[in-house]
Amino acid sequence: MSRSSDTGSWGRRKSAGFFPRPSMNALTPIQDGSQDDTNTTLKKKRRPASFFVPSTNASLPDNRSPKDGEMPGSPKTRPRTLLKNSRPTSIFGSLKSIHSTEEEEELVSSPVRDGPYEDGERSNEPFASSRVVLHHGEVQTSGGVFRKKKDYLVLTEKHLIRFKSQSRAVEAFPSIPPSIGRGNSTRHTSMHSGGSMPDLQSVHSNSSAEHHSGVALRQVIAVYRSEDGRPYFSIEIAYLDGESSHASAMTLQLNDPREAELWLSSIHAAAMKARLMDPTPFPPKSIEYVARKLEQDRDYDPEHFRMFKVVQRVSQKATGRSSSDDLVKLGATVRYLVVGVHKVHLVSLPRAAHRGSTASQTELNSREGFGLMNLTSISVKGLDDAFEVTFRPPLRPAVILHLASTASEDIAITIRQATEMLRPEWLEQSFSFLCPRNLEDASYAAMRSEEDYRGFDRTLTAYCASYQIDTSNIRYTVDHDVDDGPQFTLFPPAHSRRPSYTALELLALFRALRYNECFYSISFSGIKLNVLHQLHDHHGSEHVSWTSRTGAPLDLKGMEKKSLLIQELQAIALKNKKLRRMDFSFCLTRKPHDEESGAPDPGCEIAEALFPLCRKQLTNVDWITLNGVELDETDLDYLVDAAAERASHLRALEISRCGLTDRSLQLILNAMLSQDSTLESIDISGNLARLSPSTFQGQIGHFGFIRKLNLSRVHRTSGPEPLVAPETLLNWRLEELSLSETPINAQTTDSIAAYLATPISDTLRIVRMNQCGLTGRDVAVFMRSMARSPGEGRNLHLHVSENRLEKGHDKLVAAVAEGLTPSRLTMKMVEYRKEDHFREFIQALRRNTTLKYLDLSKASLPYDANEDTCEALQLMFAENKTLEELDISGEHAHLEVAKFGIGLNHALTGLKKNTALKVLRIEYQKLGLQGANTLSSVLEENITLREIYCENNDINLQGLTVLINALSTNTSVCYLPSMDRDRLESLRTVEREIQGLRSEQTGPGSSNSSSGGAASGTNASSLKPRSMRRSLASVKGVGSSRPAPALQSQVYSESDTQAALRLVNDKWDRQTTRLSQYLLRNYQLANGIDVVWEEDLAADRRPSTSGSLSAFLEKVSMLTASSTGTTTIDEGLVDGEKHGLLEGEEGAVDRIVEEKI
Repeated sequence: MSRSSDTGSWGRRKSAGFFPRPSMNALTPIQDGSQDDTNTTLKKKRRPASFFVPSTNASLPDNRSPKDGEMPGSPKTRPRTLLKNSRPTSIFGSLKSIHSTEEEEELVSSPVRDGPYEDGERSNEPFASSRVVLHHGEVQTSGGVFRKKKDYLVLTEKHLIRFKSQSRAVEAFPSIPPSIGRGNSTRHTSMHSGGSMPDLQSVHSNSSAEHHSGVALRQVIAVYRSEDGRPYFSIEIAYLDGESSHASAMTLQLNDPREAELWLSSIHAAAMKARLMDPTPFPPKSIEYVARKLEQDRDYDPEHFRMFKVVQRVSQKATGRSSSDDLVKLGATVRYLVVGVHKVHLVSLPRAAHRGSTASQTELNSREGFGLMNLTSISVKGLDDAFEVTFRPPLRPAVILHLASTASEDIAITIRQATEMLRPEWLEQSFSFLCPRNLEDASYAAMRSEEDYRGFDRTLTAYCASYQIDTSNIRYTVDHDVDDGPQFTLFPPAHSRRPSYTALELLALFRALRYNECFYSISFSGIKLNVLHQLHDHHGSEHVSWTSRTGAPLDLKGMEKKSLLIQELQAIALKNKKLRRMDFSFCLTRKPHDEESGAPDPGCEIAEALFPLCRKQLTNVDWITLNGVELDETDLDYLVDAAAERASHLRALEISRCGLTDRSLQLILNAMLSQDSTLESIDISGNLARLSPSTFQGQIGHFGFIRKLNLSRVHRTSGPEPLVAPETLLNWRLEELSLSETPINAQTTDSIAAYLATPISDTLRIVRMNQCGLTGRDVAVFMRSMARSPGEGRNLHLHVSENRLEKGHDKLVAAVAEGLTPSRLTMKMVEYRKEDHFREFIQALRRNTTLKYLDLSKASLPYDANEDTCEALQLMFAENKTLEELDISGEHAHLEVAKFGIGLNHALTGLKKNTALKVLRIEYQKLGLQGANTLSSVLEENITLREIYCENNDINLQGLTVLINALSTNTSVCYLPSMDRDRLESLRTVEREIQGLRSEQTGPGSSNSSSGGAASGTNASSLKPRSMRRSLASVKGVGSSRPAPALQSQVYSESDTQAALRLVNDKWDRQTTRLSQYLLRNYQLANGIDVVWEEDLAADRRPSTSGSLSAFLEKVSMLTASSTGTTTIDEGLVDGEKHGLLEGEEGAVDRIVEEKI
């Protein structure tokens, strides 16, 4: 029969992509041959039956067509083929039939003419679709166990065709010169070897062993050398039919290396040109299949999606190979390589492509993902299509992907560009790019300008995806209103069950911070870094910074042996030239151990990482905070070594609570003398060392630019000398002075007062002298010294908490009344043994015109405030015109309770006339429902309050409802707490009272007593208030002293208790929703935003009434029974009021909760 070759039937669909293809200038020029429809004739031959099912290449008779729904390649239509009669039956046969389809077996050469052929008879007309011969020659296409097989290959611009002999090739292509000295002798039939996969056969032949077969070059996946250890040179040619996803391969074996190189380069160039000329390399169904796989891994984005066909090469055995093993291996290793947003994926071919394979379905449908941030190496040889890509996750060995593809250069560029796009700030990537020179300068996509902090979130997300961690668990903020800002501050993890970050989370964060120069300060304060301490990555060192930001090599020996904490901190400090400050306060909880007990102590490793860089001027970090980190001898060596070097330019010595002894502290202070021209901050608080004032004066006197001095919790030797002499203080322009918990003698007080009185101290903003043994007279002296003119408060915050202010209290009151106070004053935890002193202070505040911030929290009175004190508070609230923020919170501890008492509710009414106060803190004062009513009345009239903090005041649901109702008319308050802690306590109280009722009903002597009730062990009389002990009969209000029989027999189950709690909780949710709506409205009004407002339901505005908890439970119990269908309730009596119930639970929830909770 005859069949025409149609070269236009090889149409494909275009692949999604956003990178340009490389130029074809370097490809071998190929001329397009004419396409003649001239037929050639072949002779049909037979051979004995094969062990395997034969191929389906046989042509259908002219008068026969495939049935509907039946493919020509199906097993039903596969004819059996026989070898020549002269050949014995062989157990080896064509493996082609396992994966063959009709589409894969289209004619790659010219059609044949009708009629039988004689032996050796051929048409002299060349192939119509491939006339130009690029290369030809005899090669060994496979090596069997018993014999070798040689074929004559002809390479055209579109196909690679295999003939049994050169004479057959000459018949098809006259341009091939005939063999000299060789006739058209008949060759013995060769068997397919298990060493190679069968290839595409021509449609007009019954067996590829008898006639010629061809491979369309556009189907070629890869052409590469096969290093299998054999004494000849092998070339692997893998090809794939995109429509059917059928993969095959051919192996060429040559003895001459030059001939092998010529075949390799010729086939590679021709296949490259055919691939670039193919407009549709992937059908839509393949693209959809791969996209679905990436969506399962949450890595699909149409704008960042590139798809390639690759062969995943495997290490070949030096000995012979098994055909069945290689068949399964090839089917499993021809894959799609897809570059997604954050990963490189190897996706197996669709399941239909393996219908004949013996591989497991799990293997065939597998998907491997490799994070782009784990990329360590890309190696493209350039001589063939083989290339390697290496990925190495942290703390794990590397994974090397041995791949091959005609698009190897495109793949390398795509992976590089995708990786560099995820790290836009990295000037030097952490992977090696071993590729031909023409690929070295490939550019990458520009960063999107709308991203904040130069794509930091993009980089952090990429690292999290590569390390397979949850990005949402990492919390941070960027603060611009700080020294050396912007400052990156890391917060504890978002997951409450995990108080610390994992090693991979910290590594992802540290590596995302590299090169990012948006942050001038980085704070890890309070974040535990113990997980990285002494953690080593022995599997590689590509993450180590061997160069500076400019690329200059660094002389840091042995860095690959250091811990990850040292390596990562050094990388951040080296790669960010704008980074000036790093805060590691309380980051490590380790305790140094004695070297005599074992191995030497490695230290905290922070000092080892940063101070050598400072000494060598390799970083601009000059402010390192180590507060709360225990330092041992190893750390002191690095610190002292850097401090003694003047070129270090250290600006701060912050080593609070570092466990320093007298010797170590003196060693550090002496070494820091070299930094006299740069040191700005000294913090040596909380250490064990004792300071000698005379020696200390000589040390700190050398520093002339100190801005912050913290000598809190410092032990000093006895003596009359001041801790800091006035002449030393006068050399500085301090901004912060902290002496909290350090005993201060009279000389030190006078020294500080003298400094405050001079204009040099005008830069001072914070003075902390908490728990220093100060008296009221000392504080008054400080106030008078710092005041510049009466009536004008100095911009300074004075902390004098926990001091003996009652001594000389009249001097303090006078200073406050005269307006000599600074603008901010903190007097927490002051114990007043006489209530008169406190009242006098409140009366002084009434006349004060300088204070804007006052903290009187946790003030202790001998008893609850009396009527006179509360009246003074009311007048102060009403008449003070300058106080903007006030804190009068109490304290509720196990051993001590500090509150003003119930009279505070009356005092708060003075806020109705206040026109200055903006922030009020009044927690732990036991306000209760009465206090909530008072605050609601204040909110209805006050128009200046912005924030009210009133949690932990025993405010129940009714009190919260009253407060929220007051917000309906108040448009100034932007913050009011949702009372979460009060809510929890209210639910606990309700639960306890319900348990008390159940215990009373089921207790001894009750008609409904049960073992379950007795086992509860709850004493009703001790848990239930008197109002809750009323009989259910009195609730009905009928006048009968005997309870109703139905109610008397009612026993409240555990389900009733849970239902009651759910109802209460639901009502809280409704009120908090209203609260958020009002606060949002007020915020929009305060910021000039258009308000879209809908009034809430009137039912939610009604405050709940108090009543019998028993009646409420009765209602809940009947409601529960009604919802389950066991009882139908039409009405119920609660507190003498009649309310109908719906049969469903939802309709009656509001009524019950409003009435009884």
